[in-house]
Amino acid sequence: MSSAPDVDYSATSLRPDWNSLAPELHEALAVALGTRIADVSRPVSSGFTGGFAARAQLADGRWVFIKAAPEGEHAYEAYQREAEVVPQLPGTVRAPAIVATAAVDGWFAVASEWVDGRMPGSPWTAQDFERVTAACEGMADALQPSPLDGLSPFAELFEDDLRIPSEIMAGERPMPPGLQPWVPRILPELAELVALAPEALAGDTALHSDLRPDNIVIDGQGTCWTVDWNWLTLGARWVDWVCLLPVAQHQGIDTFTAITHNPLTADIPKEHLDCLAGLIAAYMMKNTEAPPPPGCTPALRAHQRLYAWTFLDWLAVRRNWPTVEV
Repeated sequence: MSSAPDVDYSATSLRPDWNSLAPELHEALAVALGTRIADVSRPVSSGFTGGFAARAQLADGRWVFIKAAPEGEHAYEAYQREAEVVPQLPGTVRAPAIVATAAVDGWFAVASEWVDGRMPGSPWTAQDFERVTAACEGMADALQPSPLDGLSPFAELFEDDLRIPSEIMAGERPMPPGLQPWVPRILPELAELVALAPEALAGDTALHSDLRPDNIVIDGQGTCWTVDWNWLTLGARWVDWVCLLPVAQHQGIDTFTAITHNPLTADIPKEHLDCLAGLIAAYMMKNTEAPPPPGCTPALRAHQRLYAWTFLDWLAVRRNWPTVEV
């Protein structure tokens, strides 16, 4: 492969239809919502899980967004965690409110406020980048210090991944196919960068920790909403925003200038910012050829390759890595 894979984030999931869910779950949701569910749209096609997710109209005229998954799938615990976290977020964080939850026969469902909008990054535009950047700045202010107790450090999510570059160099792990041909040459420096993670990424801000374009909705008024709050961790206030930069750069946004002027990052050591990019790249280099985890779709692996590629490209510019074959 001579270029990054093309991933259409509006078509990455394979979700069940509403009628395939247990009737008992339908009934439990109606009771929790206090009214009959009059109509359910086709499931959305974004995301990487097989959990049910669709807009629904209630008999009283309200619109909600319903997600549901069976026990044993990743989405089951993810939906439970989101239902727990979102009510604890400050009101200034624009996350769709939880309306109701229901659990029955090994299924869990959560209904949230419906936000009519679109995801950014298809491709990124300068205007959308400004909107999302402002939203990230606002979230960082609202979530520092963390209003939630008991969050694990962000770097702990990747504790087992700090060794990936070193394991590839030692032949203990294969070099993932489909990456830039110069990647083997930069593995020693990548290993040094990711080793900084526990110190470089530490902080007292509650982080979304999985902020991607398909977890952002921009409504008709230009307001940015963030969804899928099931990976909340504690770390540096700039982490969520910087995780968006390499893909935005890949699509033509000048993030190299933005990072030097933005108040989230202007005074942050270069090594710390590069450590985050290196850590995400290393994480995405794991299991790229393996079947997706239970309940996840094959598009997850294409997403990994795209992110590994774009984060490595971003680092190559910042660190002057030689990218031309000699």
